[in-house]
Amino acid sequence: MSDLTTLGHRIRHFRTAADLTLDELGNAVGIAGSQLSLMENGKREPRLSLLTRIAETVGIQVSDLLSDEAPTARSALEIELERLQHGALYSSLGLPAIKASKSMTDDTLRALVGLHAELARRSREAIATPEEARRANTELRQLMRTKNNYLPDIEKVAQDLIRKVGHVTGALTHRSVSQMAELLGFELVHVPDLPHSARSVTDLENGRIYLPPASIPGGHGIRSMALQAMAHRLLGHHEPQTYAEFLQQRLEINYFATAALMPLEQSVAFLTSAKSDRNIAAEDFRDAFGVTHEAAALRFTNLATSHLDMTVHFLRVGDDGAVYKAYENDGLRLPVDVTGSTEGQLVCRHWSAREAFDRTNRTTEFYQYTDTPQGTFWDSTQTGTGGGEEFSISIGVPFAYAKWFRGRETDNRKTSRCPDLSCCRTPSSELSERWSGKAWSSARLHAHILSPLPSGTFPGVDDQELYAFLDSHAN
Repeated sequence: MSDLTTLGHRIRHFRTAADLTLDELGNAVGIAGSQLSLMENGKREPRLSLLTRIAETVGIQVSDLLSDEAPTARSALEIELERLQHGALYSSLGLPAIKASKSMTDDTLRALVGLHAELARRSREAIATPEEARRANTELRQLMRTKNNYLPDIEKVAQDLIRKVGHVTGALTHRSVSQMAELLGFELVHVPDLPHSARSVTDLENGRIYLPPASIPGGHGIRSMALQAMAHRLLGHHEPQTYAEFLQQRLEINYFATAALMPLEQSVAFLTSAKSDRNIAAEDFRDAFGVTHEAAALRFTNLATSHLDMTVHFLRVGDDGAVYKAYENDGLRLPVDVTGSTEGQLVCRHWSAREAFDRTNRTTEFYQYTDTPQGTFWDSTQTGTGGGEEFSISIGVPFAYAKWFRGRETDNRKTSRCPDLSCCRTPSSELSERWSGKAWSSARLHAHILSPLPSGTFPGVDDQELYAFLDSHAN
């Protein structure tokens, strides 16, 4: 919407600068003035050949028309007003759209845009609730399933930046990450006093990305945090207007960081070679690029369907069986609540993601076949500890694809009938008879899932703490 709107404004700007009417320019390029009007109003997308004729007629380059910048400050206000009025927030009010006419003053436009911004700010204060977060996360998971968890546009952005710093093979170095930041006009600064609610802070005015002095718990490395901060600029993100948009941006920056740490060409070559050897292993993929096991497993889900021709599933599960993160496009039936959300739901006790916790030796990956109502799946699971809690990371595939993986010879096999409660949820009649009505327990809450996020410009980040930090480091 905004691209066509900006293009239309630029066509109008250069047409009027050339002192041509709609009909005059239309006749010169071979279309009706009414059709040209639709293009100037962002209602129709012109072909490149037509844009070339328009550019030649008004005496400019095609690139001048295709720039993503508004041609004037006035146009920028008009474009922003149109963008805001087409947003879901304003549409939900049922109010008519106001078109910026020639008689409308700049002050009036600024006031309208300002009112929209304030409306969005007040709306954001009430959106970061657990229910909203779970609903938005479910919609995003379903969207990524339709895309096979693969975002080619972001892959290209990462590949282009990697080439510019000359990285060819092996783990991405801290020096290469610093060079990437310099290309974008930023300096990486390590400080011990980041706001408690922020993993990194970008000072756009002074060109600095503030990072902690060492990796934080949970395997989130400095390289990844720096790349995520850069991704906001590379991907053209603006302040999120909804919690769903915040989650979308977070997914995109995480995707970019992983695509930079595990570049597309090198990753596909590595996995293709492993597949030909029938020896795909998450631990090998992890070690080849110097990332966490979770990052390697998630990166595998990005590439498995689009480049290796296999469907896949991923799970991060707590030691109590609760889902922290999940993805599937292979038919595995994830546990969900009535809203369709899987976060916080318990996976079957017989799945590899939970069986792996029962091992005495957890230093190696655990392999298992699981027969389910949807078919048989093979899984590779690695356990770990982060933030004082144990978790498991699983990647798995339908039985037909197990032949490409290390660990396919395992004798471990379980049967799961979930969501049938008799599978692993319902206690035996003996236990029920012995303890029913004779026990009471307090549930363990999953704070990462249920706690509302503090309101602010960026959900979860304290504005006062953020701005005080920036002010203290500005000089």
